[in-house]
Amino acid sequence: MAPVASAPNKPEGTPRVLIVDDDVSVTDTFSRMLRLEGYEVWAALSADEGLNLAQTHRPHAVILDLRMPLTSGLQFLRAIRAIPGLTGTPVAIVTGDYYLDDAQSNEIRELGAELRYKPLWLEELVTLARELLNQPVRD
Repeated sequence: MAPVASAPNKPEGTPRVLIVDDDVSVTDTFSRMLRLEGYEVWAALSADEGLNLAQTHRPHAVILDLRMPLTSGLQFLRAIRAIPGLTGTPVAIVTGDYYLDDAQSNEIRELGAELRYKPLWLEELVTLARELLNQPVRD
């Protein structure tokens, strides 16, 4: 599957954000909003496509849906933490699930991801991206 949105050519050093969500309206809206903020944005409709884009484009931050078919956001998080050069990439998991079991919540925290809940208003999205991009990369 091709990326939903690809980044236009931006100057070197432009912050790169990867959005991974199986809902095309979410990826389109989030991509459009973050591009307006000046970010280079890549978007994928599946975790597998997102991992391919992450390896190719080396994002500075990832905004990720938790519930996706085939490969979940948590599985994506585990996978990206195992990729050299991406192990410390700041990640935020966004979900509509207001109750996560303790094991899932603890693993998300242990893997260094932030957890946010939908709906995520556009102002909150911009703030989240800024917060993720201002985090020191941990390796």
